[in-house]
Amino acid sequence: MKNNRPIYVVGHKNPDTDSICAAIAYAELLNKTSDRKYEARRAGHLNEETKYILDKFKVASPPMLTDVRTQVRDLEIRELDGCGRDASLKEAWDKMRSAGVVTVCITDHGRLEGLITTNDIVTSLLDVYDSDLLADARTPYKNIVKTLDGEIIVGDDKGCVEAGKVVVAAASPEVMENIIGPGDVVILGNRYETQLCAIEMKAACIIVCDGSEVARTIRTQAGVHGCRIITTPHDTFTASRLVNTSMPIGHFMNADKLISFHLDDYIEDIQDVMAKVRHRYFPVLDENDRYVGMISRRNFLGAARKQLILVDHNEGSQAVNGVDSAELLEIIDHHRLGTISTSTPVFFRNQPLGSTSTIIYQMYHEKKVRITKKIAGLLLAAILSDTLMYRSPTCTETDRKAGEDLASISGVDPESLAREMFHAGSNLSSKKPDEIIHQDFKKFTVDSKTIGIGQINSMSSEELSEIKEKIMPELAATLKRDGLDMVFFMLTNIIGESSEVVCCGNRAAALLENGFNVTARDSSVILKGVVSRKKQLLPTIVDNMES
Repeated sequence: MKNNRPIYVVGHKNPDTDSICAAIAYAELLNKTSDRKYEARRAGHLNEETKYILDKFKVASPPMLTDVRTQVRDLEIRELDGCGRDASLKEAWDKMRSAGVVTVCITDHGRLEGLITTNDIVTSLLDVYDSDLLADARTPYKNIVKTLDGEIIVGDDKGCVEAGKVVVAAASPEVMENIIGPGDVVILGNRYETQLCAIEMKAACIIVCDGSEVARTIRTQAGVHGCRIITTPHDTFTASRLVNTSMPIGHFMNADKLISFHLDDYIEDIQDVMAKVRHRYFPVLDENDRYVGMISRRNFLGAARKQLILVDHNEGSQAVNGVDSAELLEIIDHHRLGTISTSTPVFFRNQPLGSTSTIIYQMYHEKKVRITKKIAGLLLAAILSDTLMYRSPTCTETDRKAGEDLASISGVDPESLAREMFHAGSNLSSKKPDEIIHQDFKKFTVDSKTIGIGQINSMSSEELSEIKEKIMPELAATLKRDGLDMVFFMLTNIIGESSEVVCCGNRAAALLENGFNVTARDSSVILKGVVSRKKQLLPTIVDNMES
């Protein structure tokens, strides 16, 4: 079961274009070179630049993956079909014995109605001495026929026992006349007189045992009096013992305060519930509240953790929620070494390049897999985005050569693509200040301090001024809401190859002043030649925090 589950390729929270495009391209590469199934995912909402790129190359957005803790769907779910409420006790018992379980779920068109356990069945048969129970339970005649391996030869199996009791006609007809009443179900042998007596006393049904032939006159009389006749190969003792097991399970099911779980429930959230009740099995429902199977406590022993490949990050604070609970298989990144640790060795590829997508480009060539025009367009866009159209100090000759080759494959002009996507990314007129701040936002932990750094790139100084005016009043709220010690936001002018950095938090402005030898005014500094968060701003902040 585990090998049928997909492996998720996912970037960081607040994903940028490189994070999304690298995940899509790497998942496609792995699917072409492996027998396993790989799926690209995103850990946050797309920014405007990335939306533009995906639309341009007609690529669907990866589905959201916000939490990778182990869920009920990751357990070995016992896919045992439910029973309808009219199913017999014997049918439920046989299903339990065949499956080796002690619980069966009762469903109606896939909807959970109740549960019945082996204990409920035993209690219903051994703890009750009421001969009217078949009528009380409104037992369907079809259940009686099936339970007794019988055949109905007069009447039909529609309807149910509505009145009367179960009588075993072991005495003479003279005695039975005083015992059999209207609506009774009478179990008897092949004695003509007893059969006729039961019919004349207005029994609702007679059950003829030992597979005995029923005389034509008895059949005729039964038809006239509206009495059903069922024949069974079993003897009278066996039939009388089995007949109560034909009662419908709906009469005995537990329907109050049912405890069930959903496929998307996290197992750490349901363990306490399971520990507080003595049930052996618990129903599992899908997102539409339809029954899919059952789980027990022992299923936790074989819980299969979600399998992940991380791209474009290796910081725990940037990773999808619950990453510590997942099985991490690979990390492909181009950033500094972060805080993610693993319990077992993983494939880790980290190169000092301008973009993770450049690494993915290299891996296509290493595996000798042809890059399609669509994937080439995505990888090119990611490289242009992360290197600021090759202007960032993080950009290497390897990035440039990869970009040139990808441009040739995709048939796209890099400069035109860059201008279009940067314009789309900086057009934030409809965005709220908090959305702008978190559009491309990463958290880092340095000496027990947590800092957040956001960045917006634009080719227009006017756009950047408008963005600054919107976000400045929101920085203090971001600091508090995100639990940060300091927050920095880069307003990067791609053409001017410079950034204005605004900040909030204790020592934030001082770190910028000391690190870049500038003077802060109104929590803002102008940094000429600084366009890279990864290679210029973050290292300087880290060095000054540690000094």
